[in-house]
Amino acid sequence: MEVFDAIIIGAGQAGVPLAKKLAEAGWKTALVEKRMVGGTCINDGCTPTKALVASARMAYLASRSQDFGVDIPHYTLNFEAVMARKDAIVSQFRSGSLKGIEATENLYLKYGNAEFTSNNEILIKGKDGKNEALSSKYIFINTGASPVLPEIEGVNDIKYLTSTSILNLKEVPEHLLIVGGGYVGLEFAQMFRRFGSTVTLLEKGNRLMPKEDDDVCEVMSEIFEEDGITVLTKTEAIKFENYGTEKIRVTVDGPGAQKTYTCSHVLLAAGRKPQTHQLGIDQTDIVCDERGYIQVNDQLETVVKNVYALGDVKGGPAFTHIAYNDYVVVIKNVLSEGKLSIKGRIVPYCMFTDPQLGRVGITESEAIEQGLDYLVTKIPMEHVARAIETTETRGFMKAVIDKKTKQILGATIIGEEGGEVMSILQMAMLGGLTYEQIRYTIFAHPLYAESLNNLFMSLDA
Repeated sequence: MEVFDAIIIGAGQAGVPLAKKLAEAGWKTALVEKRMVGGTCINDGCTPTKALVASARMAYLASRSQDFGVDIPHYTLNFEAVMARKDAIVSQFRSGSLKGIEATENLYLKYGNAEFTSNNEILIKGKDGKNEALSSKYIFINTGASPVLPEIEGVNDIKYLTSTSILNLKEVPEHLLIVGGGYVGLEFAQMFRRFGSTVTLLEKGNRLMPKEDDDVCEVMSEIFEEDGITVLTKTEAIKFENYGTEKIRVTVDGPGAQKTYTCSHVLLAAGRKPQTHQLGIDQTDIVCDERGYIQVNDQLETVVKNVYALGDVKGGPAFTHIAYNDYVVVIKNVLSEGKLSIKGRIVPYCMFTDPQLGRVGITESEAIEQGLDYLVTKIPMEHVARAIETTETRGFMKAVIDKKTKQILGATIIGEEGGEVMSILQMAMLGGLTYEQIRYTIFAHPLYAESLNNLFMSLDA
């Protein structure tokens, strides 16, 4: 058994920088990866999907060229070239990460599936059939999450797609039916509609994006319908079956009665689950919840001393930037005896539909639930100068304000570069700025940011 100062399981967006930083501090560090360096984000998450979103937007702009006084009578989508561009970007990011690992002294990259054999020991089962035993006082788990396979009759009989396998398609689906109206499903729905697919989106809840305010869901639904996407809420797939040689028949249960749809492809985007089932957790004292998420304290430490969990595997907001911040918390606490905590973090996120949905802090619904004394302000994008000038007027800006302190509690931006505008308000929240300070700040004209003046104008006494 080889002894290390630290073992990191999973080379994702927390695992890689953590391994490098510990190794640079002189720790003999093992980084174990069962698949590919970079984790979900680089290989089949943020990087490839946002590359594809960019290509889809180019097709969208070409289709709208006459709105800008430019006549593009015809364009052709080269899906093979679109996917090749995506693959090249993924390869660039992955190879860059790998080179950084290989150039770091004291860092040993090992491929295989890691299983705990005790609280401080693991067994690596290599793809070549060889096993390797490692032990360490410090172990960090960064194994992420994977797509959930819903329990629907006939699901194992069809060639379904997941958010991972859809990235390997060789041709644009004729009719893509998506199960799940969350962020992943919405991004793929709009993307493939712009690539030319007929798209049907099923959401069993009353609305898309149940964690958002009603007005957000309403506007996003309208945008999708304008884009030619069929959105069916209160509807769930109850049966799949192969139909002919190339089709799939889907029976759905919705308002009124059951119906059937025939499609060429089915994307299952009904959620993700933590990758803990192959970790040998039952050989340790580590505690998981009923869904398999590893339980940690506010410093990300499990009930086993010096064993930590970072990123999606611990539950909570499943975003790359959360995993990276988890790394920051852990490395400061472990190397510098810091007291950083994940409690009370301001969590931003952006959904890369078009227009984008950027959100930070609490929603108006949450302000009501918490009984807060708040103000709300809102401005439609059709009143934003930059949006009018670029013919991107779908969406709105909205902020929730503490009535007493006048500080921003949360914000939602639906619009072109909505995530960037949201980030400005996030910085204001971090700095404790009041809405009045933003109201009278000088922004360059005519940026989207300048309309933050107008957003808060309605709150003038």
